[in-house]
Amino acid sequence: MTLPHTAAPVPAYGTASLSDVLPAVAAGLGLTPADGVPTTGLVLPPADRVCVFLVDGLGWELIRNHPDEAPYLTSLLSTSLAGSGRPLSAGFPSTTATSLASFGTSRPPGEHGLAGYLVRIPGERRLMNQLRWMPHQTPRTWQPHTTVFRRTHAAGVSTCQVSSPLFEFTPLTEVALSGGEFLGRLTGEERMDLAAERLAAADRTLVYTYYSELDGMGHRHGVDSDAWRGQLMAVDRLAQRLAEQLPPRSALYITADHGMVDIAQEARIDFDAPEQDDLRAGVLLLGGEGRARHVYAKPGAEADVHAAWRERLGDRFWIATREEAVAAGWFGPVVEERVLGRIGDVVAVAAADTAVIATRREPGESAMVGLHGSMHPAEQLVPLLEVRRG
Repeated sequence: MTLPHTAAPVPAYGTASLSDVLPAVAAGLGLTPADGVPTTGLVLPPADRVCVFLVDGLGWELIRNHPDEAPYLTSLLSTSLAGSGRPLSAGFPSTTATSLASFGTSRPPGEHGLAGYLVRIPGERRLMNQLRWMPHQTPRTWQPHTTVFRRTHAAGVSTCQVSSPLFEFTPLTEVALSGGEFLGRLTGEERMDLAAERLAAADRTLVYTYYSELDGMGHRHGVDSDAWRGQLMAVDRLAQRLAEQLPPRSALYITADHGMVDIAQEARIDFDAPEQDDLRAGVLLLGGEGRARHVYAKPGAEADVHAAWRERLGDRFWIATREEAVAAGWFGPVVEERVLGRIGDVVAVAAADTAVIATRREPGESAMVGLHGSMHPAEQLVPLLEVRRG
């Protein structure tokens, strides 16, 4: 049975997605649309001091499935999404560059334009890796929208980011997370302690802090590994450490950019294998990642590529043309003209436990155990856990 692309669970843009978090936080800090912060259907209780702790790869289902490794985070599940006990949508695709841009700019992917892991540079026969920013594109041209952090800082809120020093000068940080002061600290414990200190440093504060090691462990060893479970235990301790240091009149929100699933080798389809001639026919560039592919066709071959991918993979993937994916709202209610060419002529999104890898083109990514990118709940749903101190 071919899966209709209209059956894909579209992210809850505008009400309960990652791009709605900072506008809701900013409103609670007293900012208005006059300050340049977009409105959102998400409402969070006001607080004078807010810290957002984003854990890379901490999916909603991963917390629910590991109560022994994450007892503190599990105890907070009922607080998620303003006490509703429900998760957020990360956005599509559910991948780090896209999600961080959605979070930091408060705009869905169709507006900020970081619409995947690997996307075509419009008008060129090259792919850009938007996580590593290679080949280099002028950051503010590629993503021109101002971050919420810049707007809160300009409105008089003491704003800072506490993260690894490695991220201070990256283009992704510039286009997605810049604004206020960047404070680099190497260890998770140092970040939690400094985040709490800066949260208390002024009457109105916004602090963002980030932890990437859980995601890295999942990619290398899988979310069913002892190594990953050990990292989850470390994250649980860090979250509690930060929560216990909250100053008065503050709120802590714990969220993530995506979840993750382990995909068995036998369930993977190797685009570069000789037997995949039908999938390669008419394809100019293969973008995206294993569970969320942007497929760019040679001129005139768009319809044939769409038909071939639906014929071969339509029982396991939601497969749409660019026009269908845009109309279905996969990238948000609006897709800006400059972004259209970055979206594949065909977009293939895993609905089952499978992936399209490319062992020759992408040897490192193809070797990863844990993957993400899809609209599947295991990757798409993320927490918005809340701790408050009056």
